[in-house]
Amino acid sequence: MTTLKSTVDTAADEHLANREAMLAKLTELDAEHAKALAGGGPKYVERHRKRGKLLARERIELVLDQDSPFLELSPLAAWGTDYQVGASIVIGIGVVEGVECLISASDPTVRGGASNPWTLRKTLRANDIAIANRLPVISLVESGGADLPSQSEIFIPGGRVFRDLTRLSAAGIPTVTAVFGNATAGGAYVPGMSDYVIMVKERSKVFLGGPPLVKMATGEEAEDEALGGADMHGRQSGLADYVAVDEVDALRLIRQVVSRLNWRKHGPAPAAEYAEPLFPAEDLLGLVPTDLRIPFDPREVIARIVDGSEFDEFKPRYGDSLVTGWARLHGYPIGILANARGVLFGQESQKATQFIQLANRADTPLLFLQNTTGYMVGTQYEQSGIIKHGSMMINAVANSRVPHLTVVMGASYGAGNYGMCGRAYDPRFLFTWPNAKSAVMGPAQLAGVLSIVARQAAVAKGQPYSEENDAAMRQMVETQIEAQSLAPFLSGRLYDDGIIDPRDTRTVLGLCLSAIHGAEVKGAEGFGVFRM
Repeated sequence: MTTLKSTVDTAADEHLANREAMLAKLTELDAEHAKALAGGGPKYVERHRKRGKLLARERIELVLDQDSPFLELSPLAAWGTDYQVGASIVIGIGVVEGVECLISASDPTVRGGASNPWTLRKTLRANDIAIANRLPVISLVESGGADLPSQSEIFIPGGRVFRDLTRLSAAGIPTVTAVFGNATAGGAYVPGMSDYVIMVKERSKVFLGGPPLVKMATGEEAEDEALGGADMHGRQSGLADYVAVDEVDALRLIRQVVSRLNWRKHGPAPAAEYAEPLFPAEDLLGLVPTDLRIPFDPREVIARIVDGSEFDEFKPRYGDSLVTGWARLHGYPIGILANARGVLFGQESQKATQFIQLANRADTPLLFLQNTTGYMVGTQYEQSGIIKHGSMMINAVANSRVPHLTVVMGASYGAGNYGMCGRAYDPRFLFTWPNAKSAVMGPAQLAGVLSIVARQAAVAKGQPYSEENDAAMRQMVETQIEAQSLAPFLSGRLYDDGIIDPRDTRTVLGLCLSAIHGAEVKGAEGFGVFRM
């Protein structure tokens, strides 16, 4: 392979300014992540501890193999909404007894672990990840069920959680649930539909209807333990496969179950040995300009994330605003598509289409490094067939069957978001850098379009047009679109799987590639009709 060179001057004023701006955004994000880590706050955390219970992240830490990494997903879910940041559940990928698993843990310090609409979205996204990548699922449950005031947004779509559990099982993907407290009403179906169920003596309470509901529905005076306690489910109903003496014992039993799964990955193993990049990840902090309209060379990013900084570029002289080529990352072969100058033209679209087909022929996963303002517009480009060419690229992305990974490094606007495998195109994982922005177009452009349309409408009606009102409207629209295009807003709505420190990009992608290879890696055997 060709070894990339770097021309980055880390002492340059521009690089240092970019670095400081990125560090400032990371500091802001640390404050938001701290809100998720804080759970329901000191009062409820202390009350939980006084009951002799572990916190959600402590349960995860104890079930994981010692010193193994945990890739938390969607930690900022619900950011900018009326709900707690993190959405009352912790979800991620970690290694248990040498097996990569999808792990979810209710956070009972946040409204008793009740599920709100964002908890549901986060859980469904986790299930999608588990199914696509053949990851055994471990659920650490302690939840009061649905957050009743928002039941209208949870009840009907929430049935998919149980559907997913049964489909995971049918696909031969194990599901293991440990109940540490309440699992009531619909929540009782989580253990009910899991392959393995562990309950904690004198702590677990699993029932469709608790004592108050039973009293109202039937008149029966029921007692918690007889109605849904761990001992009853272990001795009489048979819902509990194992009854643990305490929480630590329950976590031990989870590890015991996973150790007996005889689990094997279906994808090819990585190379046994590989070299680290030649250039430091620290440089990534200063590569992206603070003004996303200014392009930067993605080869500088590639040189800092791929093995040995080795990259064989494909069609380097054709469609040069899109960089394509082959590399390895943590020993796994990958194909890379990276925006070089933001705008996608016809040549770039054709180049991408061919490259995606080749990757599918070679059963090679694809990594999309996004920094795009979209497909080029204008009379010249419309006449040359930009719609056909852009559609060809989007067709190839949509019908590609090798795993896709996406990192949004900067801008992600218009249909460029689609062509570069945005959320709607189901990449296995999608992460953003803190500076990233995404919208149908830039705030100024969108406001300008609305202004032109309003001005033309006034002229057509023979009405005067207020420049003062126009300026106010443009300012309002720009402010709104800017706020809604920022990384925390997008991450809060689960349009990515998390905002990552650029310096962690190689590590995060390596963890994802390892998880992806739990499933078979096989390319598409055919694509749709390409309009030539």
